[in-house]
Amino acid sequence: MKVLVLIASVIASSAIAQDATTGATLFADRCAVCHGAQAAGNGPMAPVLTIQPTDLTQLAARNDGVFPTARVAARIDGRDPLVAHGSPMWVFGEFFDAQGPDIALQLPAGERIMVSGPIADLVAWIETIQVHSSE
Repeated sequence: MKVLVLIASVIASSAIAQDATTGATLFADRCAVCHGAQAAGNGPMAPVLTIQPTDLTQLAARNDGVFPTARVAARIDGRDPLVAHGSPMWVFGEFFDAQGPDIALQLPAGERIMVSGPIADLVAWIETIQVHSSE
């Protein structure tokens, strides 16, 4: 019985909910310099970059209204390399990878992927700033 309780607590700790507020702070500290304070791709470094930062508020709109959770997480953690980020995620790859245990991030279709806590928080915040065509 103790083994089942231990297993359940490990599973629960790996499914901690994302924190969009923490994600907003991480974004301001680590991403806004390129993507801009409002995540529209117009940060102060954008003019000097060869590849322009993506407008992160339009990700769902460009994906038939569905926020591409897995693609966003994979871009940040380097699983889906992006030349501009220098895969893994530019100079912050080690920060995002080294912050605590991985947690399960639920995708729109219900499956889960494992990501670090900071990446889950960033993804949660980016999802909250999506501008849909009706807005």
